[in-house]
Amino acid sequence: MRRFLTALCLMFLPLQAAALCEGADYLDTLTADERASIDAIIADTPFAKGLVWQATRGDTTLHVIGTMHIYDPRLGPIVLRTAPLVKAADLLLVEAGPEAEAQMSAALQSDPGLIFITDGPTLPEQLPEDAWQALADAATARQIPAFMAAKMQPWYLALTLAIPTCTIADLASGARGLDHLLMDIAAQSNVPIEAVEPWDTLFRLMQDGTPEEQLELLQMGLVDPQTQTALFVSMLNSYFTENVVAIWEASRISSKDVPGLDPARAKELFAETEQVILIDRNHAWIPRIDAAAQAQDNIVLAVGAAHLPGVDGVLNLLQSDGWTLTPVPAP
Repeated sequence: MRRFLTALCLMFLPLQAAALCEGADYLDTLTADERASIDAIIADTPFAKGLVWQATRGDTTLHVIGTMHIYDPRLGPIVLRTAPLVKAADLLLVEAGPEAEAQMSAALQSDPGLIFITDGPTLPEQLPEDAWQALADAATARQIPAFMAAKMQPWYLALTLAIPTCTIADLASGARGLDHLLMDIAAQSNVPIEAVEPWDTLFRLMQDGTPEEQLELLQMGLVDPQTQTALFVSMLNSYFTENVVAIWEASRISSKDVPGLDPARAKELFAETEQVILIDRNHAWIPRIDAAAQAQDNIVLAVGAAHLPGVDGVLNLLQSDGWTLTPVPAP
């Protein structure tokens, strides 16, 4: 199994929901030792803080913006800060642009099997009765009828359950995250928009693993709602203080409390998730960025903030690729 879904998935998956979750911040519930551990990791992590960076190489300028794929009213100042960069760009690179989204929509219409079980036993037939009932209740709390959840691919239902219930009421409101807000600005300014990866990248990643492993993942997705909301609140607060590493490490700590999961196994799964969802994708993006830099002089790269920090983060990889990095602080 190569994925371990927590509320942190909302940082880098293309979900659109109004972020109106309130309550305790998970970081405030940690012990002094756990907080000290996170602080030490932040101190040792390259490019641990900051959402907007300027990279230069030769005559080419690349602005890197760490985004959030969900809406929050606090995004206003960040939009004002980054809109001029997008308007002046020759190209906006994102994880999933309009063309990729259209390709995904067409694929889902032509092949429902991408996210639904179209052949073979449904989830209630594959799971113990108590496990299925718990999943059905969790799906219902997210306004998904149990009969529909029963036919979802395990990985897709697990992803759905990673959405805190406090966001569901506004899910259909059309509120968009920073990625889409910047794409709207680019479209209005006639700035081309391209994706840094094929539209089906995350689909392929999420479908990886045996059927048994996906079912195990699904059952592990039953995170305590209070903890899930607290992690989500932490994610938002950490984003707006430009301290992305903090919530990533808090999520790593929280994985040890998943019911029925050995802490050592949780640590292993989290590392695998980090490798597949972040590290491998980051490395795959660098040649795409290099190709864009050969054709354009002024580029904006807007991707989920979790991709920026770390030895294998986009910023450090760019630096290793000959780019000179400079933070662009908030005014």
